[in-house]
Amino acid sequence: MAKSKEKKKDDSREKVVVDNRKATHKYEILEKLECGIILHGSEVKSLRDGKMALDEAYAHVRDGELFLVGADIGLYPQASYMNHAPLRARKLLVHRTELLKLSARTTEKGYSLVPLRVYFNERGIAKVLLGVGRGKQDHDKREDLKKRDAQKDIQREMRKRNR
Repeated sequence: MAKSKEKKKDDSREKVVVDNRKATHKYEILEKLECGIILHGSEVKSLRDGKMALDEAYAHVRDGELFLVGADIGLYPQASYMNHAPLRARKLLVHRTELLKLSARTTEKGYSLVPLRVYFNERGIAKVLLGVGRGKQDHDKREDLKKRDAQKDIQREMRKRNR
């Protein structure tokens, strides 16, 4: 019985390639948006191997289109001369109304588009989860760390009590 439950969980989930954990530390995420990404064949193969870094990546609206800039997708060794450029700007696919809303939000001072996660959905299509974020001050970051530590202490004490 346990195997069938695990199988159902795995079937309904997406395969996460990379999580941008620094984004939630550096930014306060106000809004999230899922969008598609245009990739070359060797880029898809590298993503399936998990060779991607989002540390310095951001999204940018240029000429009425949305681009992912600074995302590093590692080279795929078997592609030889047909390989891709690792740091090229990649076009993101969103609806026109969402694009207009995002561009209006990012023109405000202090807001930026940050990639939070890259994953393959149930159908095997690569998706990017973007977040509209406002940069955190140092004192905000320290406050978040204090809250997280306090929550860990509470959980630890609760586990000791339940034994």
